[in-house]
Amino acid sequence: MKVTIYPAVLLSALLLVSCKPGSESQGAPQGAPEVTVMQPSQQTITEWEEYTGRFQAVESVDIRARVTGYIERVEFDDGALVEAGDLLFVIDQRTFQYALQRAEAQHALAVKEYERAEKLVASRSIPQEEFDRRIEEVNITEASLLQAQLDLQFTEVRSPVSGKVSRTLNNVGNLVIANDTILTNIVSLDPIHFYFDASQNDLLKYIRLDRAGERQGSDTTPNRVEVRLPDETGFPHPGYMDFVDNRIDQSTGTIQGRALIPNPGAVIYPGMFGLARLIGRSDVQVLAIPRTAVSTDQSRRFVYVVNADNLAQRRYITLGRMLEDDYQVVSSGLEAGDQVVINGMQRIRQPDQPVTPVKATSDA
Repeated sequence: MKVTIYPAVLLSALLLVSCKPGSESQGAPQGAPEVTVMQPSQQTITEWEEYTGRFQAVESVDIRARVTGYIERVEFDDGALVEAGDLLFVIDQRTFQYALQRAEAQHALAVKEYERAEKLVASRSIPQEEFDRRIEEVNITEASLLQAQLDLQFTEVRSPVSGKVSRTLNNVGNLVIANDTILTNIVSLDPIHFYFDASQNDLLKYIRLDRAGERQGSDTTPNRVEVRLPDETGFPHPGYMDFVDNRIDQSTGTIQGRALIPNPGAVIYPGMFGLARLIGRSDVQVLAIPRTAVSTDQSRRFVYVVNADNLAQRRYITLGRMLEDDYQVVSSGLEAGDQVVINGMQRIRQPDQPVTPVKATSDA
C-alpha cells in the first residue's frame, strides 16, 4: 500500500518535536558570570614626572684655523676620541717662520738703537724726542715679534676640548682662510646635557611645591633626574637639574629645562632621544591597580567596578604613572573600597550586568 506524506503534516510533526520538554536547554539563560575583583592597592610612592627630550653636548666646537695657509698634515683619525691640547692639523709653517725671523731681527735692531740713544740722551747729544722715538720702535717691534710667534704657534691647530672629533672637512693641500674655514667639529661626551620641555601647569605645580616647602625648585636646587634610552628598561642614567629657562615659550606654552647626565663609556651620543623622570614629592599616598584591569573607550580609560548589588558598572578614571610592579597609579575615579574587576572583563557585555565576584588571591 502506498503511503503519501503531505508537506503540511510533516511541518506539524517537526514543530511538535521541537517543542518537547528539554529541547530548550541549550538556550536557557546561564547564571551570572564569575569575575575576579580586588580593591585598589594603597601605596606610598615618590612622585616623578616624565619628559621626552634630546641629548646635546655640553661643549661643541667648530675647529677653524687662526692663520691663512695650506694644510700640511692631518694628525687624527676621523671619528677618534681626542683630549684637550691634542694636535689636529699642521698648516705650512715656512712663511710664518720667515716672518718670525724678520720680526726678531727688527726687534734686536730696535733694542740696540734704544741702548745707544739712552747713552746719548744722558749726555744731551740727542733731543728727548729722538729718545722717545727709539722707545716707541722697541715697543712696536716687540709687538710684531709676539704676533709672529703667535702666528707660528697657530699653524698647529689643537683641540680646545676633550671629546669625539668628526671627519676631516679639508684635506692636505687645501687652502684655509683664517677664522673662516671650518676644519672639523668636536663634541664632548662625558658628561652630557639632556634638554626637555615642561608644560606651564607643571611649572606652576613645582612653584607651588617650592612655596609650600615640599620640594625645592630646580632653578635653585640640583633636583635628581633619571634618564633612559629607547632600548632600555628602568632609568639607569642618574643625573641632576642644572638649568631652567627664564620664560615660557609663547608658541608652545612650555618652558625648557636641562639636566646634566654622567656618560661614562660614551654610551649616549648628542642628538639621541631619551625619556627622563624628574623627582617631585616624596611619601605620597596613592591608589594603584593592575595595568591589565584598565580598558579604553576611544580616548578615555575605564575599569569595571562591582557594586553592593553585584552589578558591574563602568567607571571612567584618570591614570598616573606606571609603577615597577606592573601596577598603575589612578589619579581620580576610584575609592579605596571599590571592587575593581581585574579578570573576566570580557564577560561583561552590558551596563549593570549581574556578575558573581570572586576576590583575588594573593597570588593573583
